[in-house]
Order: sequence, then structure tokens, then C-alpha cells
Amino acid sequence: MKKRALLSPIGVSAVVGMIALGLALPVAAQSDGLAMLAGLAKGEWTIQHRDGSVDQKICVKTGEELIQLRHVESGCSRFVVEDASSRVTVQYTCPGNGYGRTDIRKETGSLVQIESQGISTGLPFQITAEARRTGTC
Repeated sequence: MKKRALLSPIGVSAVVGMIALGLALPVAAQSDGLAMLAGLAKGEWTIQHRDGSVDQKICVKTGEELIQLRHVESGCSRFVVEDASSRVTVQYTCPGNGYGRTDIRKETGSLVQIESQGISTGLPFQITAEARRTGTC
């Protein structure tokens, strides 16, 4: 008795393509809710870097400003890894300027701990910092 292949090479490619499409759809449909960040106090925040770098001040309107501290440009794609009540982890890619992964842990509505690392302008970066609301903007 002669055995037949279950799928031709073209059939295998079609199946692999359908699987890849099926795996990509949940990512494309993923909500970018980030409720924890939306609940942070609005206003001026001061970021104190643990490595002794100069403090950084940013205006927080949505909370998402804390995700891309080294990539302030728009047009970056994001993938939410974790969106919990007290912790958010986001991976992002900025075409032509690198990528990053940021973890933000909420202590209070006006105090968070930030860890971020990635590549910006061709160079690696790593941030460990505390950010707190310090005024209005």
C-alpha cells in the first residue's frame, strides 16, 4: 500500500499562513486600555533616575507618557504584555529608532516605579526610576 502525503508543500504553506494569521488577529484586535495608567493623577511629574542622571519633568495627561521615556515620537506600535490594577508592562517598536519594554508599578495615584530598557538611536538604554506628581502643567 502506497502512503500519500497529507499536504503538498503548497498546502503546508497555506496552513502555516492561516496559523500565522490566526495568531496575529488577537494582537491586532488587542485593546490598548491601560486602565492603571489612566487612573494616575494628571499634571507635571518628576522622574528621578536611580543612576544619578538629571531629573526629568514631563506633563502627564493620560499616563501613557510614562511608557516611552526614550522614544517621545509618535507612530510607535505597542503590545501590552500586562495590564493589571497596579502594574503595566508594554513592549513597543518605533520604526527607524529602536524599541523598548517598560514596566510601571503603581504605588499610589501620584507615585510609580519605572523600569525600561531597549534600543534608542542605535544605542542600548536601561532606566530604573521613580516618578511622582510634582505640580500642574
